[in-house]
Amino acid sequence: MTMQASIHAVILAAGQGTRMRSALPKVLHPVGGTPMLGRVLAAAQAAGVNHSHLVLGHAAEQVRAWLAAQSGFDAATVVQPQQLGTAHAVQQALPEIPDHALVVVLYGDVPLVTPATIQALIAAAKVGLALVTVEVVQPHGYGRILRDSARRITGIVEERDASAAERAIHEINTGLLAAPAKRLKRWLSKVKNDNAKGEFYLTDVVALAASDGVEVAAVAAASADEVEGVNDPLQLAQAERRLQQQQTAQLQRDGLFLADPARFELRGSLKIGRDVRIDVGCVLEGAVELGDGVVIGPYCVLRNVRLGAGTRVDAHSVLDTAVAGSNCRIGPFARLRPGAQLADEVHIGNFVEIKQSTLGAGAKANHLAYVGDATVGARANIGAGVITCNYDGVDKHPTVIGADAFIGSDSQLIAPVTIGQGAYIAAGSTIVRDVPDQALAVARAREQKIVPDWRARKKDR
Repeated sequence: MTMQASIHAVILAAGQGTRMRSALPKVLHPVGGTPMLGRVLAAAQAAGVNHSHLVLGHAAEQVRAWLAAQSGFDAATVVQPQQLGTAHAVQQALPEIPDHALVVVLYGDVPLVTPATIQALIAAAKVGLALVTVEVVQPHGYGRILRDSARRITGIVEERDASAAERAIHEINTGLLAAPAKRLKRWLSKVKNDNAKGEFYLTDVVALAASDGVEVAAVAAASADEVEGVNDPLQLAQAERRLQQQQTAQLQRDGLFLADPARFELRGSLKIGRDVRIDVGCVLEGAVELGDGVVIGPYCVLRNVRLGAGTRVDAHSVLDTAVAGSNCRIGPFARLRPGAQLADEVHIGNFVEIKQSTLGAGAKANHLAYVGDATVGARANIGAGVITCNYDGVDKHPTVIGADAFIGSDSQLIAPVTIGQGAYIAAGSTIVRDVPDQALAVARAREQKIVPDWRARKKDR
């Protein structure tokens, strides 16, 4: 069997996950912003797996619905009607796998398995059977690897079936294995359930292979963390922390300056330029791209964001599906919602919200403003308290603000409306009609009135 042969992954994901105490299927709980099952599928694909087969059971329809919403995975599903053990689970997928293929068995709740380990497992399976093992200090609860005097693997014994001497073994089975499909089908047909749990164990194929004179190769996992399964919220959080540590370490090696790696969360992908700095408490989700010299202040959330060189995001800002050019200033306490696009040198200040709007180069909205469904020209200035009134209760309407326009504080622009280039809107105006270029618009309810010697009414005591 060579690396060029057809490689099929059987991913076990049928467990109910009762210890998660959640309505969400266990394998769909996220680690690093991606469902555990998605991480396993991606690792298998990166390792060269051609086809994946998901063995489902509990909440199968939810998992299928998730899979249908994904793109890029060549995966089929099959349901294990009764959970009779891991060998029984693998058997459910084998009828769809040709005899000449190589089968790799993975687990949907082991989210940190790497493509490198899967590749090593595939390469080792050319001898006939390969499995991933790891040495741990505390092997309690795991199947032990049995070896003969020549250190050849002869079988695996589950802890509840193990003798005292076998329980003292520290090399454990991870459950990950690979074998030619034809041989695996034959071995699985011979597996019996005469054990303490009355289940059909996949691990029994190791002894069957050894009795057939087939060499069993062991691939050492890079660490126990990589092959640790997730069964409850505590283990889920532990997997999340391990992934974050791995990601931040690599990002720092790539040149990212983090104020405190322990207070940084990446739940997606991050591309960085040179001299990018991120302060504490920041969460990055989806696909984020930060250009040279970008600075992110403390406690910011960036989701599917691209920022140009020299842009600074100050504390407590939330950016979601937004793009900013070079040398922009955003925040503190700013919110860019989906569709926000800022050209170079745009300033978005505290408590300013931008939604589905484009701001030209050098435009400013520095205080307490809402700009929605708008096109704002270069160098336009939007004062404090300005609102584009874009929604009439049924439809959204556009606002156009020309280059160099000045929108005075506490003004409302009732869309659809166009403010011409260089136009000036007096503070406190409600604009309902278009304003020509270079014009002044004043639209206040009435002139200021002074009432001398006025006294406020007081409630009788």
